Amino acid sequence: MKFGLFVSGGLGLEVMKQLFTHYQPAFVATDSGSTGIIDFAEQCNLPLFKGNPRKGKLMTFLGDQRFELGLSVNYLFLLEQNILDRFDVAVNFHGSLLPRYRGRTPHVWAIINNEIETGITAHLIEEGCDTGPVILQKRVPILKDDTGADILKKYESLYPGMVLQLMQMAENGEMHTTPQDESQASYFGKRTPDDGGINWNWDMERIRNWVRAQAYPYPGAFTFCEGQKVIIDKVVPVLTGNNSDESSNGTILYINEQNKPVVKVSDGCLILEQIRNVDLHFKPLTILHDSN
Repeated sequence: MKFGLFVSGGLGLEVMKQLFTHYQPAFVATDSGSTGIIDFAEQCNLPLFKGNPRKGKLMTFLGDQRFELGLSVNYLFLLEQNILDRFDVAVNFHGSLLPRYRGRTPHVWAIINNEIETGITAHLIEEGCDTGPVILQKRVPILKDDTGADILKKYESLYPGMVLQLMQMAENGEMHTTPQDESQASYFGKRTPDDGGINWNWDMERIRNWVRAQAYPYPGAFTFCEGQKVIIDKVVPVLTGNNSDESSNGTILYINEQNKPVVKVSDGCLILEQIRNVDLHFKPLTILHDSN
């Protein structure tokens, strides 16, 4: 079966490596920053397109070729219709239980929103964002302390098997689809490192989810302390504490026995358990801010 592979990042590389043990794509397309994918494709002598596919660049690379199947896994770019027209069938693998959490970094948004599960969906690609009929779905639990990186590791263990399953379905003519229920659809946009500011007026659980969703190696949730940016990877509620103190939310009430700052929030206190800026020295009654 003649197929093309659109992949980006570590997740795309893991899928590509395992897929290559069974199938060889007619070409690989990736972004210029996915160096692992670029190196692997070049080592395997696979036809490789790297960079932005728009403005006819990918079309020129493809020439007049047609393909039976296109697979998109973690690819950074939406595929335009003139590209899709080159494939009999084009399938995207998306990290949520569609139609919920369409858009970018859905697993991060799911943790932020205190969901207890997320998932992986294989769906037909349409011009809309993550809107096509569903072929396969797999549920993935979100445990209480899972970070965004933890969920990504779960995806890396599950995506390759789902991709191979879809390849077998395609070969056997068994790709049955189910339309997405638009009444259940939700969309969340792209996140940037600047979006991680902590609002200390939020409650403990909302801040905890905000922090763990973006924990290392992601850019991280952050605050500012006396003009310095502080990136926080883990917070822990103070179980014996209370918020009867009249200080403003975001105030460091004290430094505990483990030399960790304890910060007041709207419904209690949080220990700043893991901080990337380990050289900072915090003082009681300092007020943390969500912007400098």
